[in-house]
Formats: sequence, structure tokens, C-alpha cells
Amino acid sequence: MKPVINTPTTKLTEQLARPALDVSNTEIAFAQKSDAELRFTERLFQLMAKPWVVNLGNRIGLLAVRWGLPFAETVTRKTIYQQFVGGRSLKESTAAIERLYEYGVKSVLDYGAEAKETEADFDRTRDECLHAIEYAASQESAEVVSTKVSGMARFALLELVNEKSEADLPEEYREEWSRVTDRLETLCKLAEQYNVRLFFDAEESWIQDAIDAVVLRLMERYNRAEVLLYNTYQMYRHDRLAVLKQNYERARLRGYLLGAKLVRGAYMEKERARAAERDYPSPIQPNKAATDRDFDAGIEFCVDHHQTIGLCNGSHNVASAYKMAAQIDRKNIARNHPHLMFCQLYGMSDNQTFNLAAAGFNAAKYLVYGPVKDVVPYLVRRAQENTSVTGEVGRELNLVREELKRRKGRK
Repeated sequence: MKPVINTPTTKLTEQLARPALDVSNTEIAFAQKSDAELRFTERLFQLMAKPWVVNLGNRIGLLAVRWGLPFAETVTRKTIYQQFVGGRSLKESTAAIERLYEYGVKSVLDYGAEAKETEADFDRTRDECLHAIEYAASQESAEVVSTKVSGMARFALLELVNEKSEADLPEEYREEWSRVTDRLETLCKLAEQYNVRLFFDAEESWIQDAIDAVVLRLMERYNRAEVLLYNTYQMYRHDRLAVLKQNYERARLRGYLLGAKLVRGAYMEKERARAAERDYPSPIQPNKAATDRDFDAGIEFCVDHHQTIGLCNGSHNVASAYKMAAQIDRKNIARNHPHLMFCQLYGMSDNQTFNLAAAGFNAAKYLVYGPVKDVVPYLVRRAQENTSVTGEVGRELNLVREELKRRKGRK
């Protein structure tokens, strides 16, 4: 009797067909940009590489937008805003969203208004998020909406809830907190109705426990059949890896799925300064190596449990992207598995996003939109991030110059 010769399995066929991932490929990274656009990016990053320029811009230029000084908004729109923001509205951002999708990159929509303090502002943020959910439901190009709990609640109220917990909140604040949870509940209900994923950003450590509590409670209600809601873990905090694993165990015991977006973090200097000022132990890791270690361990844990954890790798770190991609391939998981996603900020790390998408992974841009004056806090963070010790601007600038050189040699 002749032995039965099996044809290759589907998994093996997929594995053999997988293109190699090379995030240094600048031709793929910048295919969506014209020569003029690349030269604009080069000039902007050259300026951002100078700390004194960024500091001056933060103190005078961007703040002038908030104060409504003449020409400030126009100048901002034509420089840093143009690089890092999709548009003043969702409608105005559609061109950027569609352009990304031409290259297989989806958009995570984020109405970027921050630092608001009135009930009218909070309701406006809720309504913008509802509109974004409806938009995402109608477009293959945008299936995720991101928001901040602080965009729908007073920061001081979140601090109070963080300190006392919801159950011990003084009577005079309970009605206000109820309006906050109602706003969040409204978003989750619509996200469930339209099957649109919802990311909740991480924020300062002194309000994060309050955010975690409300998001995990919502997750328990809405993440039953699939991963719809995601909480964010800032791995530059030394306790977040343990918290991630604790949250997973909680979800497992209570019968729901965990959504986890992992980032390194965005408030390091503020966190350290506050800890020193108030004389308590800093929540920040002792060094970058510890942050990298915990970030990669968190990614590995989530990929290992990808059937019951939805993961978004929200880092710009090339080594971490390669490690996650290699783990996906090593475990023979489909590169486009709906629970595994990479996401970088719009205007940054195009080498990662577009090369990951070209290699068949789920890749997206975190696309902030909103009026210029409302996204000033976001733009300030981007500027500061790109001049910090761990900033990306030098690498970004080198990649842009490499692509311009390649194009010049081709002509």
C-alpha cells in the first residue's frame, strides 16, 4: 500500500507565502508622500531636533493659538499641526484616512480635545465620539475610535474618585460622576451596536485607578462575545505588567475578554516631578531598559493569550515591533488576526506602519483630529516627545533623508 502524501496545510501555505518584514524599507514607508511633502517633513523635523526651538514654540507659538493671537493658528496649521493631525473635523480628515487605507493602513480615530472643564465641553466630546463611531461603522478604513475619560470628566473629579473610589464619593459629587459614567455608557452601547472597537487612553497615575475601575467594569459588560473595549497600559510604570496580568486573571474568572493597548507612556517627566514635589516614590521605571523589558514581556503575554486578549501594540520601538511580529509567525498565528494589531501616531514612524501593513499585519495610524486650539495639548506632547532623551526625531529625519536620496538617485 502506497503511503498517503499530504498536500501542504493551510497554515504552512500561509507561512511560506508570508513576505519578509523590513521596517527600514523607505520606499514602502513613504510611498504615499510626494517629494514636496517629504521635504516639508524634513524641514519640520530639523526644527524639532533643536530643543530651544521646541521650547520657544511651546511657550509662545502653540500657547498663542490658545490665546487667539493673530496669525498663530495659521502658522500652527501649516507646520506641526499639518504633520501630526488629520484635520479640524472628521470630514476634513477623510482625505488623510482614505490615503492611508490605499496602502492597507487603517485609522484609529481620536477627537483630540483635552483639558476641558465644563459639562457642555464634556457633552461635545461625547457627541464627537458618537459621530466617530458611526463614521467608523460605515468605513472599512477606520474600525477603531479612541478617547480619553478626562475628555468627559473634570480632572479634579477623577482625582477625587481615584483617591476615595466611586463607592465613597461625597454626596455632592455623585450626580456629576453619574453623568460621566452615563457618557461612557452611551459610547459603549453605540460601539456594541455598530461593532466598532473603542480604546480608552491611559492618563496620569493620580487619576488612572479611577479610569481603570470604570473601564474594567464596562469591559465586563461589553467584552463578552468579542473584544470591543480596550484599556491602555503605560509600561514605563513599574507596576503595569503586574496590573495587566491581574486584569487578565479578573477577566478570565468573570468570563469576559480583555482588551489591552500597550504603550511606553506619555507623562514621564510630569510623573517624576510630581512624585519629587510631593515626596512619594515615583511610579516610573528606574531606567529605559526596565521599560523595554516590561513592554516586551507584556506583548509576549498578550500574544500567548491572543484568543482571549485583544492586543494593540502602540509603540514606535522598532525592536518591539520585530519581536511581536516574530512571535506571531513563530506561533503560526495569522498575521491579520483580529486580536493582534500595531498602531503608531499619524505623522510618525511611517517606516513601521506601512511596512507592517505591506507584510500583511494589522497596522493602523492613531489619527487625531479637532480644531487647532483644542489639540494644542496633544501637539505640545508630540513636540516634547521628539526632543526628549527617548525621542524619535533623529531617526525620523534620517529615514526621510534616506528616501529623498533614494528618489534623487532614481531620477
